[in-house]
Amino acid sequence: MNDLELLQRRIRVAGGREPGDLLLRNGQIVNVFTGQVEPGNIVIADGWIAGVGPYDWQAAEEIELGGRPVVPGLIDAHMHLESTLLWPPELARALVPLGTAAIIADPHEIANVLGIPGVEMMLAASEGLPLDMFFMAPSCVPATSWEDAGAVLDAEAIERLLQLPRVLGLAEVMNFPGVLDGSEPVLAKVVAALRRGVPIDGHAPGLRGQALVSYVAAGIRADHESTEVDEALQKAALGMMVQVRQGSSEHNLETFLPLLVADQLGDWSLATDDILPTDILERGHINALLRRAVEAGVPPCRAVRHATLVPARHYGLRDRGAVAPGYRADVVVMNDLRTFQPDLVVHGGQIVARDGRAVWQGEVRPLPLANTVRIAAVNAEDFELKTAGKACPIVRLVPGQIVTQGTVEDVPTRDGRWCFAPDRDLALAACIERHQASGKIGLGLVQGLGFQRHGAMGSSVAHDSHNLIIAGTNPQDMLVCVQALAHHGGGFVAVAEGQVLAELPLPIAGLMSTWDVHTVRDRLQQLHAAAQSLGCPLPSPFATLSFLPLPVIPELRVTPRGLFDVGRQQFVATV
Repeated sequence: MNDLELLQRRIRVAGGREPGDLLLRNGQIVNVFTGQVEPGNIVIADGWIAGVGPYDWQAAEEIELGGRPVVPGLIDAHMHLESTLLWPPELARALVPLGTAAIIADPHEIANVLGIPGVEMMLAASEGLPLDMFFMAPSCVPATSWEDAGAVLDAEAIERLLQLPRVLGLAEVMNFPGVLDGSEPVLAKVVAALRRGVPIDGHAPGLRGQALVSYVAAGIRADHESTEVDEALQKAALGMMVQVRQGSSEHNLETFLPLLVADQLGDWSLATDDILPTDILERGHINALLRRAVEAGVPPCRAVRHATLVPARHYGLRDRGAVAPGYRADVVVMNDLRTFQPDLVVHGGQIVARDGRAVWQGEVRPLPLANTVRIAAVNAEDFELKTAGKACPIVRLVPGQIVTQGTVEDVPTRDGRWCFAPDRDLALAACIERHQASGKIGLGLVQGLGFQRHGAMGSSVAHDSHNLIIAGTNPQDMLVCVQALAHHGGGFVAVAEGQVLAELPLPIAGLMSTWDVHTVRDRLQQLHAAAQSLGCPLPSPFATLSFLPLPVIPELRVTPRGLFDVGRQQFVATV
C-alpha cells in the first residue's frame, strides 16, 4: 500500500470499521500531554497507533494487559554509542528489552578516527534495527586545534553529513572558546546547521553569565555538561534543554533531582552520554534513570514526558514520544511506574521484547575490519618523566565527574626522574598519537587512580581524538600495554609484572567490539578486577582513563603534545 492507502486504513481502524494488526487491551496509559494516567485500549495498524481510548476495537492479535501501565518508547537524548563498546545491532539487543526506542547519537568518536566513512558505516550498521538510531553531524573532529585526530571535518563536510538520512542536526559544539572568540571554522559549521533549521547541541562545562549568553546566542539549544545547580538553572533560563546526564563516569542526576522534583529545570531530558555494558546490564538504561527520578519524588507522568515527548519534539521527531493516535507504535508495557521494568516492548508495531528478553532476530552483516592503531616505534625510555626539581604539575581526578583539577606538588624522584611511591597515589599517564605514527607522546602525573603496586592500564578509547592513553607505575608495564593495544587494533588492557592480566580487544576503529553484550560485560568485569588488584578504587577505571586526554573539559589534560590547561588554553611544562 502507498502512503495514502495506509492513512486511509489507519482511519478505518480507528473508527472500528476494520480490524487492526495488534490490540493492547486494558492498559493504564500514561498521557504525556495531560500528565494523567488513563485506562484504555491501544489499537495498532501498519506500525502506527490508530486509536487510544475505551473503544472496543478488534485486531489480528490481542494482548491483555491487566491494568499494567503503558508509556511511549524511551529516548536517550544524547549518547555516544561507541562508548558502549557495542556494534549497533548488539547495542539494540541490549537496550530494546529496557524500553529504549530511540537514541540521539553523536558519532564523533568514530568520526575522529575514520572521518565521514566512519559515520556512514554507523548509519549502515544501524539500519532496520528495532531501536531507531538517529545521529548528529559531529562538530568536533577534531575537538580543538590542539588535538591530533585521524580526520578533519570542516563546514563542507558538515553540509554533506546533514543531508544524510537520520542525521538530525549539529552535534555538541565542544569548542566553546572558539564560539566565544568568533572562530570562522567553528561558526561556519554552526551556520550550516542554522541555514537548514536543524537543532544544534552544546557542550559548555561550567559556562555561566555573559559568556553563556554569548554561547547561546549562536543558536545552541541543548547541553549535557552541567554539573552544578546554578549552572543548570542559568542554561535552562536561556532556553537550553538541559540534558541531565548519568553515565558510567559522569554522575549528575543526583545533583539535579531537587530541581526536577520542584519542576524548575524547564524542558529537561535524560541522557547517558557515555555508558558501558556493565552498567546497562546491571542497572538499565533510561528506565533506570526514570526509576531514580520517581524514587526522589518526580511525578511518574512528568518523568516519562521528559524521557519521551520533550526530546522527540526538540529533535524534530514529531511522529513519536507519545501514546496517541497518529504516532508511531513505539510503546512499552511496564510492570509499574516505580521500577519501570518493561514486560512488553513494541517498536514500529512489532513486538521486539518480552519479559526482559529481546525477541528480535536481526541480520548479521559482514564487517570489514582494519587495524587503525598506527604508531611510531615506542621504547620503555619514552615512559620516563624527567624532573628538574621535585615540584610537578598534577592532574587530580574528581570522583564521579570527568572534570579534573590541576595542582603543583612535590613528587618522589630518583636519578632526576619521577618514581612510583604507593603512599602518594600518583601514576604516570602517557598519551600516544596513533593515527599518523607521528611519534608524539605527552606525559603527565595523575592522582586518583590509586595504584598500590606496580602495573599499568591502557586504552585506545581516549576522548575525543582516540589516541592511546596509558597510565602506570613503571616503563616496562606501560610498554606492554602499548604492544597489546597495537596487536589487537585497540581495546582495554591491564598489565602487571610484564604480563597481561586482562584485556578487551576493540578492533572496530579501536572503539568497539564484535562480541555480544554479555561477552563484553564479562571482559570488562575481568578488567575491573585486574585494576582493583593494582589498587585502583574507581568503579569504572577505563571510562575514567578514557577522559584524561579530553582538552575541552577543565581543568588539566594529558594529550600527545603534552599537558594542556583547558582554562588558559595553553600547554604546561612538566618540569
